[in-house]
Amino acid sequence: MSDGNIIGNQNFSLISKAARLSVAPMMDWTDRHCRYFHRLLSKEALLYTEMVTSPAVVHGKRDQLLAFSDAEHPVAVQLGGSDPKELSEATRISAEYGYDEVNLNCGCPSDRVQSGAFGAVLMKSPDLVAECVAEMIAASPVEITVKCRIGVDEQVPHEVLPDFIENVSAAGVRRFTIHARKAWLQGLSPKENRDIPPLDYPLVHQIKQTWPDLHISINGGIATLDEAEKHLAEGLDGVMIGRAAYHNPADVLCEADRRIYGTGEDTDAAQAVRDMLPYIESHLSQGGRLHQITRHMLGAFAGRPGARAWRRKLSEEANRDGAGTELVLAALSEVTGFTE
Repeated sequence: MSDGNIIGNQNFSLISKAARLSVAPMMDWTDRHCRYFHRLLSKEALLYTEMVTSPAVVHGKRDQLLAFSDAEHPVAVQLGGSDPKELSEATRISAEYGYDEVNLNCGCPSDRVQSGAFGAVLMKSPDLVAECVAEMIAASPVEITVKCRIGVDEQVPHEVLPDFIENVSAAGVRRFTIHARKAWLQGLSPKENRDIPPLDYPLVHQIKQTWPDLHISINGGIATLDEAEKHLAEGLDGVMIGRAAYHNPADVLCEADRRIYGTGEDTDAAQAVRDMLPYIESHLSQGGRLHQITRHMLGAFAGRPGARAWRRKLSEEANRDGAGTELVLAALSEVTGFTE
């Protein structure tokens, strides 16, 4: 075995450990500012970019789409696409930026994704997905993974999902994140597709039992570390949390390193806010706006006395000309129990 393969296998092992808990890729939410803040709350959890399309990576403004801080590691990029050669090139480019993993989106149900013949619609084309990931694996020094649904439209999940997993794993993918809901490509909005189709957690657990050598993470409707620990205790390899991690990041991430990974100490949301100040100053010095960062921090104190005042102050004032770190500290002073 070459040294390169040894290093590659070590990296795969490390990223698989990080995937015990991950924050889902969420459009318009999990940008680099959001990820930097989340990393201050958890050193271990795997963070994902928003989905970026392979045509945009190959032909667009790459730095704008892919640049990130080294502090965000471990971090994965999620690609959307269905052209094997284009995905291969987008994977190569993404890996050069230093991402620890490249993930193929086979679960997003939006109209824009459907029109591009990728996302959840790919559940109907497991052979094409297998071709795509084979090309991506050939081009990548980092692990290629897949995020999928349990099926779409009139498909029968207990028939479709095993066939999908079998085909795609045969092409070389060893790690899957499964959103435990079908996606209805007609008749439901993307928002409705996150809530209305019923969850089928037992099917995801069944997939793990059928393919014990695959790394299987579960996604969909999971909002707390208690729920995450339950799925892990029942044999799954990882849990991906989406909206709850965004809207209530402290509850999901501040205890994650200790409870999920058995490492480190619990973090504190107020300290994380203070630790964001140099990052904010740097962003402002480059012409950025305060609200571009603080919009991702509004839920930092959800459920805590003063959280409403914190949220209101940042929501109303962070977009004003000249708004800076002094506004963040003023908002922080509204949170009960914080002392400057």
